Amino acid sequence: MEKIKIITDSTADLNREMVEKYGLDVMPLIVSFGEESYLDGVDIDIHEFLRRIKDSDILPATAQITPYRFYECYKKYIDEGYKIVSIHISSKMSGTYNSACIAKDMIGTDDIVVIDSLNVTAGLGLLAMKAAELKEKGYNIYEIEEKIKETIPHVKNAYAFSSLDNLVKGGRLSKAAGVIGSFLGIKLILAVVDGEMAVIDKVRGTKKAIKTILRALETSGLNEEETSILLHIDNQDILPVLRDELNKRECNYIECEVGCVVGTHSGPDACGIAYIEKCN
Repeated sequence: MEKIKIITDSTADLNREMVEKYGLDVMPLIVSFGEESYLDGVDIDIHEFLRRIKDSDILPATAQITPYRFYECYKKYIDEGYKIVSIHISSKMSGTYNSACIAKDMIGTDDIVVIDSLNVTAGLGLLAMKAAELKEKGYNIYEIEEKIKETIPHVKNAYAFSSLDNLVKGGRLSKAAGVIGSFLGIKLILAVVDGEMAVIDKVRGTKKAIKTILRALETSGLNEEETSILLHIDNQDILPVLRDELNKRECNYIECEVGCVVGTHSGPDACGIAYIEKCN
């Protein structure tokens, strides 16, 4: 069996257990508070990040992985005799995928496959895990690429945003909408659609948010042969209910926390599910 390394980035928001289980190399993006820059998940964790963000009126900045950092990573594995499948955050959300493509061209080898996941956070995490599972089954890098691209349209998700503050700070929601949403207890239900975050519903209250997320899951149908991800960031109301519902359904799922880069835009107190739908 040929040596294959699966590489992803920190916006996959996978927990340490899954990273180690699948032998993934997770390249961190950058998050900055003013002049201070940190490697996502390496120099700063989500708990310290949330503490700092609550004490600041300025939204932290995030930065993509540079081509040179990818070049160093790829060169190391190629020199060790590996072939590489590198799968990353949607090209519509970050320049990270483009940086990876540039690095591949710099090395000039066909032993690297770079995939635009058209996803972020848990959706990207699911695809990275699936790529690792395919590797263990003996698929070569091109077969893995084909299978992952076939799977991408079937990655579904629904996340409830309890706080609108960071969406407002990041310019993704008007201040007026933020004030009204907070006053009325509106929760936005977001999903990744065609590689971009999109509001798929607006509901009032936690119970309706939970019903909306579960309805999205039931509408498309969860593929029970695949692992799902229960994703959260500093959430106390939606998380336990969704956990109980997944347990009742005897779903195969893992729990992961949002990382710092994704958390910059989601803000605290968000929760949802990412899964791969059944294919007819």
